[in-house]
Amino acid sequence: MHPYFTITNAVVLSLYVVSFLLVAHFTVFGIVGLFKRKIFPHTDKKLRYGIIIGARNEQAVITNLIQSIQASDYPQDKIQIFVVAHNCTDQTAEAARAAGATVYEYNNPDECTKGYAARYLFEQIEKDYGVMNYDGFITLDADNVLDRKFMEKMNDAFVASGERAVVTSFRNSKNFGTNVISAMYGLYFVQGCRIESRGRTVVGCSTRVQGTGYLVPAKVVEHGWNYVTLTEDWELTADQVLEGTPILYCDEAVTFDEQPTDVHIMWRQRLRWAKGHLLVGIGRFGDVVRALFTPKKKNPNLHKYSVFDLGMNIYPSLIVFVVILLIQNIFVWLSPLFGRSILDSYLAALPSTLLGFGFYYVFTMLVTTMIYIVERKRIHKFNPLIRIGSIVLMPLFLGVSFVLATVALFTKNISWKPIPHQDTTDLATLVAKDKALLGEEYGSTEEVAENTTEDTTEDTTEDTTEDTTEDTTEDTTEDTTEGFADAQ
Repeated sequence: MHPYFTITNAVVLSLYVVSFLLVAHFTVFGIVGLFKRKIFPHTDKKLRYGIIIGARNEQAVITNLIQSIQASDYPQDKIQIFVVAHNCTDQTAEAARAAGATVYEYNNPDECTKGYAARYLFEQIEKDYGVMNYDGFITLDADNVLDRKFMEKMNDAFVASGERAVVTSFRNSKNFGTNVISAMYGLYFVQGCRIESRGRTVVGCSTRVQGTGYLVPAKVVEHGWNYVTLTEDWELTADQVLEGTPILYCDEAVTFDEQPTDVHIMWRQRLRWAKGHLLVGIGRFGDVVRALFTPKKKNPNLHKYSVFDLGMNIYPSLIVFVVILLIQNIFVWLSPLFGRSILDSYLAALPSTLLGFGFYYVFTMLVTTMIYIVERKRIHKFNPLIRIGSIVLMPLFLGVSFVLATVALFTKNISWKPIPHQDTTDLATLVAKDKALLGEEYGSTEEVAENTTEDTTEDTTEDTTEDTTEDTTEDTTEDTTEGFADAQ
């Protein structure tokens, strides 16, 4: 073999190896998350929370969310529900008021992202109530429905953190089985919780916020909400990690949200995610590098490994992968100068390329199948053909991220557009769908429906027990926050 091909093969292989080693710890977090989770100790200390809901033309679904909050086991005098009806053209504001929420209306077509709505809402809360009169704020999307233990479990985690951590939750889907697209979306978020977030919290590394169902300490928004880009959750994650605020994941706190069901909406939403992620990477990666070399005494709360992990999450890895492919192709295009035709070079690389793609495809299908198995008690039953279809197509669902990242890189004007929500599934319906999922914890379907309708706060008398056989692969840890505190 000509030395040219030996050298170029070594260069390309080295680039791939280095890229993998930088994120090899992701695999460790994933394995830990499959087998362990952190359970936060129950506390009798009930803190006061403001619930933040941004809504744009959500008349069809917002009442179900508000009623699920009111049906929670948490003391209602410790909860105040705030809704900002943002650029609405329907009866969202009226529906939210009728359900019992404190509602503000904000109309500004030039400020259309979710972050702008939150910024306006916090300004009004500060003016009318005082932000620091609350211990924390929980952000929800209008299409969400809350598990009745959600507030209690989030409070447990927040108190266990010393009331200083951002806390995120398990993101389930209320329309998992509508079609293959909604199933793949649901799997995407469940995988994010199980493989990304659980392991990080167990080992003491900050995780990331995923769009909805998260709690921030009041001090984070004491001076307002500053995150208004296409992906405000990534902005918030980056800034909190860089400031030394831990981000915990509470596996027992569950939200249900509605997933897109058609390709057009999927493409539009995920292109926005790709662009927002790219902008956060460009805007914050320099801060990450500086933080890694900042002396500990300048910020004792800064957790260096969380900062490194953040850097590996926000740097444009998909773009880097595309660049490596481009370099590889340039080497191939130059091969005629060294006695090998371009066609022969591609044919020589074809077996290893197909092998690599095949490995990725099969591995992703196996991981998807495993997620269905280990989360079988939280993913309600649905059409087996849709389930099989989601397993087979999940590698493509994830793989299209490379295309989206490339398109986002060369597309300047990507704006935030609302995702239509029409699924009116409420908490009682979720209980009725699968009692193995919620029935033991929530009592009868009739009880849940009654509590939801009447907005009562009556505590259940049932002693919720942990099913020791819930997950054959899961070893539930009871060490609460010791590991996290030590890591900080």
